[in-house]
Amino acid sequence: MLTVRFDRLGAHAGDRVLDLGCGFGRHSYALARSGVHVVALDAGREEVTGTQQMLGAMALEHEFDPAVTLATAVRGDAHRLPFPDATFDHIICSEVLEHIPDDVTVLRDIVRVLRPGGTLAVTVPRYAPERINWWLSTAYHSVPGGHIRIYRRRVLRMRLTEAGVVVRGTHHAHALHTPYWWLKCLVGTTNDQHWLVRQYHRLLVWDIMKAPRTTRWTEALLNPVMGKSLVIYCTKPATS
Repeated sequence: MLTVRFDRLGAHAGDRVLDLGCGFGRHSYALARSGVHVVALDAGREEVTGTQQMLGAMALEHEFDPAVTLATAVRGDAHRLPFPDATFDHIICSEVLEHIPDDVTVLRDIVRVLRPGGTLAVTVPRYAPERINWWLSTAYHSVPGGHIRIYRRRVLRMRLTEAGVVVRGTHHAHALHTPYWWLKCLVGTTNDQHWLVRQYHRLLVWDIMKAPRTTRWTEALLNPVMGKSLVIYCTKPATS
């Protein structure tokens, strides 16, 4: 389940991409398969280990050629990225900033390691669906490492502009996931055995695995109205 559209990011085979806050690597796996050199970075030891193991398994299954495509996972701090200036052609920062107290510092360091003319895709939970989650459940956002803020589009655009990039486009994603999280917040965020939660989760897994036209069209129609994620694409100005 990808949130960022690689065609809008502009990533091509041979480009260098940082997947910042990679989690368990969903974007990194797709990037490696497309021939992109990808570094998956996360603060969590379990996430980095799991992502590295999966990348290794993919290489063994010939899903990408490790002699041609660099794909690795590293542990690091988003506030102080362990890379020289202008290292990457593209950067993905998906569902990360809402967890970080000092988002301004993180965005500045992201722009530092992005080359001039490079592109950045940032995704965060959309304001209205996220506000409903917070209203339905305190537990949803009060857990350690959970969401600490809800972004309005204009605020995130301002943060990105102040960090030194130019916003060039947006879209929304994952409308079918919005009611699932409303339901989870309503019955209890840890109550995975609730019958409705289990049935909806089965629907989402089926949709991800099969990608039938019916649900793809339905989500495409609903995304502008109730897409769970806001995705913003930016470009770092080229220097003369």
